[in-house]
Amino acid sequence: MPGASHSSDRATRVRFLVIALIFIITSLNYADRSTFSIAGVAASKELGLDAVQMGFILSAFAWSYSAAQIPGGALLDRFGTRPVYISAIAIWSGFTLLQGFAGFVTGLSLVTQFFILRFLVGLFESPSFPGNARIVAAWFPARERGTASAIFNSAQYFSLVAFAPLMGWIVHDFGWRAVFFVMGALGVLAAIAFALFIRDPAQHPRVNQHELDLIREGGGLVELDTRSDTQRAATFTWHNIRQLLTSRMMIGIYVGQYCINVLTYFFVTWFPIYLVKDRGFDILQAGFIAAIPALCGFLGGVAGGVISDRLLARTGSLTLARKMPLLIGMLLASIIMAAALVESQVGVIALMSLAFFGKGVASLGWAVMSDVAPRQLAGLAGGVFNTFGNAAGIITPIVVGILVASAGSFDTALIFVGLHCLMTIIAYFFIVQKIERLELVP
Repeated sequence: MPGASHSSDRATRVRFLVIALIFIITSLNYADRSTFSIAGVAASKELGLDAVQMGFILSAFAWSYSAAQIPGGALLDRFGTRPVYISAIAIWSGFTLLQGFAGFVTGLSLVTQFFILRFLVGLFESPSFPGNARIVAAWFPARERGTASAIFNSAQYFSLVAFAPLMGWIVHDFGWRAVFFVMGALGVLAAIAFALFIRDPAQHPRVNQHELDLIREGGGLVELDTRSDTQRAATFTWHNIRQLLTSRMMIGIYVGQYCINVLTYFFVTWFPIYLVKDRGFDILQAGFIAAIPALCGFLGGVAGGVISDRLLARTGSLTLARKMPLLIGMLLASIIMAAALVESQVGVIALMSLAFFGKGVASLGWAVMSDVAPRQLAGLAGGVFNTFGNAAGIITPIVVGILVASAGSFDTALIFVGLHCLMTIIAYFFIVQKIERLELVP
């Protein structure tokens, strides 16, 4: 019974501890995605991989991650966030660790071995962001959702702040294989932490009734995972999928997330390699330098969520509160194209830092999903959303690899990425109209 040991008249604040843990786990999630980005330069020299081969390896994660979003969201709706998420963390961490043994298996090429292992990491990471969105929808009232979603979403930047220097140091001192061993072990610890602390609000032993009332009265879905099996089983139908795919509002949100994630996937796949190959840093320097734009992205992400929630409190307009930070942020992010014209290392890092700050400000997609997803389909709607968003993870590494191989530099690749920032604005302002919760038609 929540509140059994909390009889105070003040509401507990367990939801903030929940989002802090989700932030840490999501940071590890993104670090596991970028392990090959850090280890790839050393690995490519040792194993003889060219830019196109590396592009396919870097894309492997997103093939399965995108394809498994809808099944992953359906599993979350069917079985609940906790058991699915715990299993996912433990298994993807195991496959991260196994990448350290690439090259030891005979009968398969190195590219094939890396592709399969990164494909499996993506497959089992697929429930993570729909799971995060479900946790935010369950634990936070509407007025706090923008900030809460921005916190877990900004983990993609903090991940490189915290882990890029660590992984760069590990590669430099212990070799590229050690990165996979260390990150896999940390993921297993994260699975244990999640199992010990995360519960539905209505079932959490540290939550009192005042906090439950605060969340529920603010629109939080506190009983999201306490529905009957019959209710859960009824959510995944082709009729419901069609409703998600034919809503103009949802289509615009999907397109916008795809375009934003082009920049995301450039950052978590090719960016450290760009610093080494195009800008003359060594791998240890790249690990630390990559943390500077990542820190700016983190700060921008938190700022975007806070600004959005304050706009909502002041204006009462969900549409204005979510769209204005996105407009400002994507205009700033498009400045990444100017890096192709700058020669100095300091100037490039300054431009990248500004671009990733803007990208962070604009990254409100998951807050929007918590606002618009049908109550019965929080996991499934998040899965469809993330399927579209992470299609960018398939296309971006391959296209960048081809552009780099053909041009001999990253200049055209930077223009490719920057144009998608402008396309995000078009999606949200010309396709998405009013932002509101989608109501299902029986």
